[in-house]
Amino acid sequence: MSGLQCLASENIWFDKHCYDEAEKRFYEGANGPSAQQQVKTTLQQAKGRQQKRQHRNSSSHAGGDQELVSRMKSLELENQALHKVVAEMRAALQKLESRVGVLEKTPAAAAVVPCAKAAPVKQVENGDDDDDDDIDLFGSDEEDEEAARLKQERVDAYAAKKSKKPVLIAKSSILLDVKPWDDETDMGKLEECVRSVQMDGLLWGASKLVPVGYGIKKLQINCVVEDDKVGTDILEEEITKFEDFVQSVDVAAFNKI
Repeated sequence: MSGLQCLASENIWFDKHCYDEAEKRFYEGANGPSAQQQVKTTLQQAKGRQQKRQHRNSSSHAGGDQELVSRMKSLELENQALHKVVAEMRAALQKLESRVGVLEKTPAAAAVVPCAKAAPVKQVENGDDDDDDDIDLFGSDEEDEEAARLKQERVDAYAAKKSKKPVLIAKSSILLDVKPWDDETDMGKLEECVRSVQMDGLLWGASKLVPVGYGIKKLQINCVVEDDKVGTDILEEEITKFEDFVQSVDVAAFNKI
């Protein structure tokens, strides 16, 4: 019997699927249905993870494409705006060049116009010889004297007006605190002594008694003085001369008017 005939008579490999099925059933019976279920679950989870990964990759590609499209659109808009600005600048440059050209041509035309206007003047001057005697090209001394007189009169009037303007006198408002020796001092007599101080540029105002303590009151009196004539030192010196009533004099407030 040849080898081919022997192989043809053997049927074990042709029935391999039967053996595989039998082996599968054997292992299923040995391990139980739970192992098969776990294998299926594991395969399903692996398949699900693979699908999610593919979906994630596809979404990331789509997002990148959208971002690229938006950037391209923004670049196109910027390009259009730049083209518009360049066009406006070109138009402005053309207008400027045209104006410069007109200005460059203007002096020549201006030089021609005075010559054209000067001709009639010469004709008038040469028209009648009889009118030459009536025209005084250099003016007269009498007109110069009249103008000088008017100018001097205006200067004198301005000086007189300025001299009549009142001069601003600097003044100040001073609030004095006049303190007595004790509570037995006659404050009415003290105020009379203070107001008896009279000098040019001094004007006494309102007064009041302000409690100090222990029954003692001080005299607070206001006055207006001209800065050039009366100062605080002079006032303090004159008031403190009344030694029987006045202990001290202080400046409580000093304001320019």
